[in-house]
This record gives sequence, C-alpha cells and structure tokens, in this order.
Amino acid sequence: MQRVTPDRSWPLHDVASIRRIELAAAAALPAHALMQRAGLAVARLALAVAPHARTVWLACGPGNNGGDGFEAAVHLKQWGKEPVVTCIGDEARLPADAQLSLQRARAAGVTFAHEPPAHWDLGIDALLGIGGTRAPDGELLRQIERLNAGAAPVLAIDVPSGLQADSGHGSAWVRATHTASLLALKPGLFTGHGRDAAGSVWFDDLQAASGAEAPCALLCGTPVAHQRLHASHKGSYGDVAVIGGAAGMAGAALLAARAALHHGAGRVHVGLLDPAAPTLDPLQPDLMLRPWQDLPVEGMSVACGCGGGHAVASALPKVFGAQALVLDADALNAVAADPQLQSLLRARGRRGLPTVLTPHPLEAARLLGTATAAVQQDRLAAARELALRWGCVVVLKGSGTVVAAPGGSVRINPTGNARLAIAGTGDVLAGWIAARLASGEGAFDAASAAVYLHGLAADRWADGQPLTAAALAMR
Repeated sequence: MQRVTPDRSWPLHDVASIRRIELAAAAALPAHALMQRAGLAVARLALAVAPHARTVWLACGPGNNGGDGFEAAVHLKQWGKEPVVTCIGDEARLPADAQLSLQRARAAGVTFAHEPPAHWDLGIDALLGIGGTRAPDGELLRQIERLNAGAAPVLAIDVPSGLQADSGHGSAWVRATHTASLLALKPGLFTGHGRDAAGSVWFDDLQAASGAEAPCALLCGTPVAHQRLHASHKGSYGDVAVIGGAAGMAGAALLAARAALHHGAGRVHVGLLDPAAPTLDPLQPDLMLRPWQDLPVEGMSVACGCGGGHAVASALPKVFGAQALVLDADALNAVAADPQLQSLLRARGRRGLPTVLTPHPLEAARLLGTATAAVQQDRLAAARELALRWGCVVVLKGSGTVVAAPGGSVRINPTGNARLAIAGTGDVLAGWIAARLASGEGAFDAASAAVYLHGLAADRWADGQPLTAAALAMR
C-alpha cells in the first residue's frame, strides 16, 4: 500500500475503467482471490494507521465493498483485534464473493451486531465504495452519520461512502481520515468534496495490471524546473502584459503583474483600464505602467480581466491578438455575455494560439450557460466541455482544480488548501500562468505547473502567518 503524495503524476481511472480492470483481474485469478487480496490490504493499512486500536467497527454494505470489509475483519480477528461487523441490506442478496467472505468472517469468530459498539478505536467504511450512485438515505445515511460522529479515525475502502467516485460530488458522505483506494485511483478523491472526505489517500493495485486501460485524468505532479542559462537576457524570458484594473480595482492588475515578475517573466507591462490610475507601482517599480491601448500585445503573453469590471470588454478585441493569453475574472464574464467576443475567442482556438481560461465555478457556469451547481456536480465534465467549446486550456478553480485541454487531456491538482480562499489569489495565479506562457511553455503544461506551485505555496505557508495575495505574489 502506497501513500499518494502530490509530487507524482498519478493516473486516475473512472468507474467504467475500474470495472474492466476488475473483470480482467478476476478472470486471471482463482475465484475469490481478488477480494481476499483487497481485505488483506485493508487490514494491513488499518494496523498501520491505528496500530493501538483494539475494537474495530466495520460498517459493511450490501455489495463487494462490504465483502472487502468482511475479509478485512477475518485478518484483524486473527491478529488479535476485536472486529465488530454491522451489515445493511439482505445478506442473501450479497454477490457470490461477498457471500464467501461473510462465511469466512463468521467461521473466524468475528462478532456481528445490529448496532455499532459503544466504543470503537477505528471505524472502517465498507458501505458503498464505487457502487454508490444515489444520495444516501435510511439506514445507510444513519451509518454514515454514526461513523462521522465518532472521535476515532475512519478508514474508507475505495471511496468514502456517499462520495461519487468519478466526480467528487455528494450530498452526504463519510468523512474519512484515510482512504484505501484499490485497483486504481479515483478522480473523485481529489476534486469537489473529495479532498475533504478522503483524508490521506493510499493506493494498492492488488497486483492487477491496469496498463490496458487509459486513465481518464492525471494528478498534476511536480513540474519540471527549467534552468536559466548564463548566456541569456531579459528578452529570453518573454514579455508579459497585464490588462485590467478598472476604477477602484487597480490592485487586482498589480497583483497579477507582480506575480508574473516574481515568477520569472523577463519584462512586465501593466495597462490599467482606469484613466486616472497611477503610472508607477511604488512597491514594485520594475513594472512598466502605460495606457493599455499602447501595448504591443501581438508579441506578448497577456493576462486580461484582473479587476477589469465592465471596462474590460472594450479591451478584449485588441487582447485577442496576443501571442499568448490568459483570460480571468471579468474578461470571462464579458465573453459569456457577448456573442461577438465569443466568436473571437473561438477563432483563437482554431488558430491554435496558446490560450488559458481560469474560471471559478460561477464564471464557468456563465460560459456554459448553466448553473453553478451543475458545474460542481461534475467538475471534470464541465472543464472538458469548456475546453472543447472554446478551443482553449481551461483551469476550473476550486478544491482540486481541474486543468483540461481541448484534445481531452485532464489533470487534477492535488496541492492547495483553504488559505487560498481569499480575494486576489486568482489574480496571482493568472500572472504566474502568463509568465510561464511568456517563457514559451505550452498552455496545458504552463497552466498545470502554475496551479500546482500556487497550491504548494499555500501548503508550505508558515503556520500562524496569514496568507495574503500580495505576499503570495512575491513567492
């Protein structure tokens, strides 16, 4: 069992793919062998994460996830623990492998009960796994609530029950401290509610090869560091222009510009939309402030929309001629409201010009003509649809930011935390992406790397020190 760390580009598989992996593995093994491997893996992880636990409550459901729980109970009993199993559903309707594991657990002397023990040191969620397709109710919901109400750690098998494995969506779910993802890693563990629900994610392929199945997404993984050559100059790393900062919102554009400068851009220009805006950033005099109309965007990487307000719409026709482009915030809202701007954006996509859209869920909903809840219900599908519709790389921000390319490639970012849930951090991200585009990095890789490093900076932020966008921009 391996702990899933954010430094690797782990492959992720959806439920349909996992079902095929499972069938192929089961066909190549003796009957019941795969479930026995799963139960042993879960039991070993239980010992590792709660070595001093004595009483272990295994909440088992009506499918093969419950069978994995029965099998884990056998090993825990043999190792001197006191497993207590509760079951929901009709035992007579269990799948064949789960029936065998149920019989093995009873023969091993495992305690079966109608209610959880009064005190338990470790809970194991074996209720649904990837089999859950609807909102929990009745006895299932009651078991989820009991697991969440306890003070002891909870280990979920495959996926915390109530969480959708493909999307990370759910209405009620187990809040696990650890999740043992078997056969393959599921995308829902890393986006939407998944990061809050899954806790620490562990992976065991049960010695079943998944190579024949293409992953539906990858985790971003640590980006490749580019070494700067001694024989280089400021022009070697590209020019960034930030266009935004309508009246009263100059700070957003300056944050993006400072971020681009500190992320390696050779030169950074700022075109503020407010005609009364200052012509100097006293905290960052390296920035070159000038009227946005005078910027030669055709040879620049442009980040547009940061604090743009309604004024940004008039700048967008010029901006669409940029060498590389990041559209954020009000620029996205302007595109969503204007069919002519939509045509210009699609034209960029058809020409293959590097373009990155960075919507949060509400902005994504506006671009798709749907509701925010629909976007959040399946973040991977929403990001794919946006990328296909506009011919651009899309960064759908949120817990487990999704990066999608027009060709269908998807990455999910495993870094970041709630410290980033403040004003201005999105402007910083736009500046970082623009800087990477200016250096010549491809749009998909530039977006993925910037998102990863943006989250990593928050993960490494010193405890007790408030994260501000201004401080983040200087990282």
